[in-house]
Amino acid sequence: MEKGFEDFGEKKWPSLKKDLKKIVGETAYNNWIKHLNFISFENKTLSFSVPTKFLRDWIVNNYADKVKVEAIKYFKTIETIKFLVKPVGGRVVPGTARSIKDNDNHWKSSLDIRTTQPSAYPNEFGAPLDPRFTFDNFVVGKPNELAFAAAERIAEADKVSFNPLFLYGGVGLGKTHLMHAIGWKIKELNPERKVIYLSAEKFMYQFVRALRYKDTSAFKEQFRSIDVLMIDDVQFISGKDNTQEEFFHTFNALIEQNKQIVISADKSPSDLDGVQERLKSRLGCGLVADIHPTTYELRLGILIEKAHKRGVEIPPKVLEFLSHRIVSNVREMEGALNRLVAHATLVGTSITVETAQVVLQDLLKSNNKKITIEEIQKKVAEHFNIRLTDMHSPRRSRSVARPRQIAMYLAKSITSRSLPEIGRKFGGRDHTTVMHAVKKIEELKHQDNNFNEDIELLKRLIDS
Repeated sequence: MEKGFEDFGEKKWPSLKKDLKKIVGETAYNNWIKHLNFISFENKTLSFSVPTKFLRDWIVNNYADKVKVEAIKYFKTIETIKFLVKPVGGRVVPGTARSIKDNDNHWKSSLDIRTTQPSAYPNEFGAPLDPRFTFDNFVVGKPNELAFAAAERIAEADKVSFNPLFLYGGVGLGKTHLMHAIGWKIKELNPERKVIYLSAEKFMYQFVRALRYKDTSAFKEQFRSIDVLMIDDVQFISGKDNTQEEFFHTFNALIEQNKQIVISADKSPSDLDGVQERLKSRLGCGLVADIHPTTYELRLGILIEKAHKRGVEIPPKVLEFLSHRIVSNVREMEGALNRLVAHATLVGTSITVETAQVVLQDLLKSNNKKITIEEIQKKVAEHFNIRLTDMHSPRRSRSVARPRQIAMYLAKSITSRSLPEIGRKFGGRDHTTVMHAVKKIEELKHQDNNFNEDIELLKRLIDS
């Protein structure tokens, strides 16, 4: 053992810890560096112990260089730093050393090949954040404004505002985009906060691996030592009782520590089939934000933004055409735009409505509405508890006239029928009557949020 070991253990190691605390910050220090224990310095090798393999791997991959830079101030002859696993109150586990060696000043991590037991966990147990998905790139409209405002508040707040934030909506409406945006914003404002984003499928996969390698304690530790946990598509764990059990305990542990949780699904917590009632209750105890299907105006805004980001000039009529015809989800709409731009670039043709009709023929066909005006009239009549015949009758009482106007508005919004055609379906009314109904309903939607939600509910009932 090199001269100065006792002095280092008694005096220099505490000083080194103080230096590391200043470098990495208090939060990171308490989560990771605090668990390091000095063992020895001999043969130019500085050895530390940590209580678990997970802690060892995290420190090696995220803080080894910082430890080296600070330690070298005290011992200039260091060539290797070794991290060994030593459970609290136990001995060093054989074959668990991980060494950081200095070769031509390039420090690299290498797992000691003496161990034949692979680690049950990858070093990066979350999924990477997509650089395209930021708040700046998210187009806000009526259908998603609550979800956007909640996501932004969480990302910018120092303290937990509402926990969990539960985002739900159909495929391609922006749930994943908002979760990635939260992650990027937190990293920008507070890099020390540990943010993990992953799918429910990956959460289940890692839990199964933990069971397989009989190392569930490390699994629990890695998921309960973070500041923000975001899990996408939680409906995937429906019917998987063991995974739900572990997720329930992880959820509770993080909530008790006042750590932020963000969840997404295709349905609201109460509508998730195959999910335990107590978990449904937990998922719905914070803020539940519904992302509604896109409106024409929002789809048009998104397409304008996408075209601008791509640096391509798309005629307004083409964007309007796509906004009217591709209504399933934003992802499909973006795919249509990419196909159209690629075709124009490769073939050398201009982008027109006619070109779009040819290039996107299959996509436009699948998006064609099969909903009839008769179906709309039936749904609206049932919703407002009036007779179907009232849709065609000359009655003008408010209890009948308003539902009739709503049905006209929905017929114009959902189907491709012309105003005269719609008028004929409502007892042979003139097209100007339909125009008046559409204008009136649009005004009421802007004035009354409850009325607007009622219309959106009707839309979903008709689409389902």
